[in-house]
Amino acid sequence: MTWGMVAAHPAMGWKRLAEAALLGSREWEQYAILLARVSLGLFFAISGANKLFVAGGRQRVYETLVAARIPFPEAMAYFVSGVELVCGSMVAVGLLSSPACAALTIDMAVAILTSTLSTMPKGLSPLNWLDDFLYLPEVLYVLMLVWLICAGPGEFSVDAWLAGVMGR
Repeated sequence: MTWGMVAAHPAMGWKRLAEAALLGSREWEQYAILLARVSLGLFFAISGANKLFVAGGRQRVYETLVAARIPFPEAMAYFVSGVELVCGSMVAVGLLSSPACAALTIDMAVAILTSTLSTMPKGLSPLNWLDDFLYLPEVLYVLMLVWLICAGPGEFSVDAWLAGVMGR
């Protein structure tokens, strides 16, 4: 009899538990991917929807783009918000996940380069600057998106279902 990762035989159970503590657990990996993908996708979808449909949301994006001297700020405000809504929704359900993550990664990289870096304190030592940089939410989003591109959308996704249908 087994209960999750710990088997009924005590020596085998502790060995598997120690391996999981040191190396992680492939048995649980799909749930971690699901949690990261859905939460990150929902974040972007909600953020994009708020920018498009909530009073003043698009205006704030427009003003940010003007301050960053992005060309065609009016059109780009709609474009960026739409990318977040559509690609975030796609990531949340796991549909064309890698291209959607790539689009959101570009979105975040542009945000970091044009807006977020200017908010960093001046005169920091290199280590303190790196510490502050790595603490930025946009940087963490990029890291999670790159991880999802590499890991794939997981078993609990539309992409996995489509791959199974195509493989039949």
